[in-house]
Amino acid sequence: MADAELSRRGEAMKDARRAIQTADGSDATYGIEPEGYRLPTESRPGLVRLQVADLERSVDFYQRVLGFRPTRHDGGAATLVANGDDRSLIELQERTGAAPVPRRGRLGLYHVAILLPTRADLGRLLRHLAAVGELAGASDHHVSEALYLQDPDGLGLEVYADRPRSAWETRGREIRMETAPLNAPDLLREAGAEAWAGMPAGTTIGHVHLHVGDLDRATAFYHQALGLDRIVWSYPGALFLSAGKYHHHLGLNTWAAGAEPAGDSDARLLEWTIELPDAESVAAAASSLAQAGYPAERSSSDGSIVTRDPWGTQLRLRHGAVAGSED
Repeated sequence: MADAELSRRGEAMKDARRAIQTADGSDATYGIEPEGYRLPTESRPGLVRLQVADLERSVDFYQRVLGFRPTRHDGGAATLVANGDDRSLIELQERTGAAPVPRRGRLGLYHVAILLPTRADLGRLLRHLAAVGELAGASDHHVSEALYLQDPDGLGLEVYADRPRSAWETRGREIRMETAPLNAPDLLREAGAEAWAGMPAGTTIGHVHLHVGDLDRATAFYHQALGLDRIVWSYPGALFLSAGKYHHHLGLNTWAAGAEPAGDSDARLLEWTIELPDAESVAAAASSLAQAGYPAERSSSDGSIVTRDPWGTQLRLRHGAVAGSED
């Protein structure tokens, strides 16, 4: 390849990375912001509530395989936290005999994605999964590296680590995301000799990914009414949205279109949460949803807002302790 062409490509790469490095403001050169209300850039996913068939079985899996620390509750529930960190990440609610997720999936949860603080943490988890004989899928998404599992009820889980924003690239107005093979040997080298000691402090819910029936209706709810930015929209059958120009806090796909929504007697996502920086932001989001014709019910106990997407998936908006940087 000619030196001039190499130089041109190098400058294009630098331009792409400079664009990403402006990602904490509305002037960033990628993504599509909603025309009306826009969620604050500090907004992040919070607590996720899952319905499971057998609480003891599920607690064993999340503790032994993934390294969560469970806190028990009365009434058939347990909350999962990271080690050295009291932030509630996942709540397991038992419904005895709940039906497992069928192979095709149901409208509702595709997976809950758990974000680890470092790439080395992900490498240690990969080595731990091999040691306990747990099968996992693996992908390199360019912006992140990820492992994929299913819990005992077939509920999807992703555990991932981000690459720094300075390494992200754009294609037009979209972030470059892809599904490529994970370089497992390099990830294990990154882990060093340190053993997996459970979910490390600083672990958060990075995103939630949902099966929906129609991307246009999903866009109307999550982008236009709720106020998330569209970040990636040319991925086949999928749409990725976020606050603050993150690669995605929410994934949506139509890969189970035609299936029924998860019901009361199914293992399923009961609710996911977006934490906003202040009560005024919660009220503004509720107003935007209501003006667009979507339910926005206020909780009398904590002032949070509960809404549901067109397929019944429940979302809670609350003023909470917004998680740290995703950079």
